[in-house]
Amino acid sequence: MLRVLAVDDEAPALEELLYLLRADPRIRSAEGATGATEALRRIGSAVDAGPDDPSAIDVVFLDIHMAGLTGLDVAQLLAGFAAPPLIVFVTAHEGFAVHAFDLKAVDYVLKPVRRERLAEAVRRVAEQVGDRSASLQDTAADQIAVELGGVIRFIPIEDIAYAEAQGDYARLHTAGGSHLVRIPLTTLEERWRSRGFVRIHRRHLVALGRIDELRLDAGSMSVRIGTASLAVSRRHTRALRDLLMRQTGR
Repeated sequence: MLRVLAVDDEAPALEELLYLLRADPRIRSAEGATGATEALRRIGSAVDAGPDDPSAIDVVFLDIHMAGLTGLDVAQLLAGFAAPPLIVFVTAHEGFAVHAFDLKAVDYVLKPVRRERLAEAVRRVAEQVGDRSASLQDTAADQIAVELGGVIRFIPIEDIAYAEAQGDYARLHTAGGSHLVRIPLTTLEERWRSRGFVRIHRRHLVALGRIDELRLDAGSMSVRIGTASLAVSRRHTRALRDLLMRQTGR
């Protein structure tokens, strides 16, 4: 199910395109933008929010001739994003097709848009989105994607010593530093429970195998992981102690 942004500075053309897109059962949502500036703002916000956010955009159906920045300008700017949406150009002009495909466009649809031709473009997009998702899922089993300076890197989960809640984000701590991801700690807890991660506090999720020391002081408990000392909340104390005892065979 695709999430679509359609961009055209001519209102009738935009409304017609949105009507056709929303009629396609493969489209989950289709929103419109009336110019390049608005489109770039919305795409930038969606990319920052991540693929699981409700604002995420899988593909942009993009007019070429618009006031100000053209659709080709928008595509060139999107090429600099770490994980940009796919692009389908929708235009009345045939002469830009070569340039469009140089910019990695999935398809090039001529106006007036025919329902059958648009359906073919949607099919091509769905195929590429499916391939991209399958690739990410293959990687996701053992790694997590983090963004560093506009570049997506994949960090092995086994390298993560503990995760720290920061609002709707989580900061992942490894021997080489830390990485901020837009995933709540509760979600990571569910995903990584089978990998030996356990919640010790509302703020911390730790890898049991990375705990170097368990400390008891005046009835309170903490764990040491490398140079970090993390408090264990009372509600998690007994469960953590039992897990560690089972892990060491005591």
